[in-house]
Amino acid sequence: MADNARWYVVHTYSGYENAVKTTIEKFVVGRHLEDMIVDIQIPLEKVTEITDTGAAKEVERKVFPGYVLIKMVMTDDTWHLVRNVRGVTGFVGEASNKPIPLTEDEVLALGMEKHEVVVLYKVGDRVRINDGPLESFTGVVDEIDPEKNKVTVVVSMFGRETPVELELDQVEVVSD
Repeated sequence: MADNARWYVVHTYSGYENAVKTTIEKFVVGRHLEDMIVDIQIPLEKVTEITDTGAAKEVERKVFPGYVLIKMVMTDDTWHLVRNVRGVTGFVGEASNKPIPLTEDEVLALGMEKHEVVVLYKVGDRVRINDGPLESFTGVVDEIDPEKNKVTVVVSMFGRETPVELELDQVEVVSD
């Protein structure tokens, strides 16, 4: 069942995000719904605030105040469970009691899930671009940045060496 789980955005009263998350987690454990409600997140970011005294301190701040993200299998039962939690005002994108899940791109953009890309090349390797406008061009790997999912490949275009930034999975090693 958990394979069918999708990410949904739940709107809450401001300041109720943690209470909503905790309440839903208790319901999930108490009703053995671990395979139906898979994950609950309140996206946070670390920011540096300057206090009145001028000291810098790092604090966590909610990225989307008033919202909780839930990965769940949408059924009438799970919908009612979440919808009836104190502090929840509804699902975002809800039309006639049918919430709309986030798209794969939205989930990746929010950083809720990461797709691991196994890189089989290193700096200096000859690679072929396998996707995008420069598909089938070959070049040499100049730089790899796994944190940003980017690789810089130097390709020869119009007689000039040109660095091109691509995603890690847009290139493959050229076998000699």
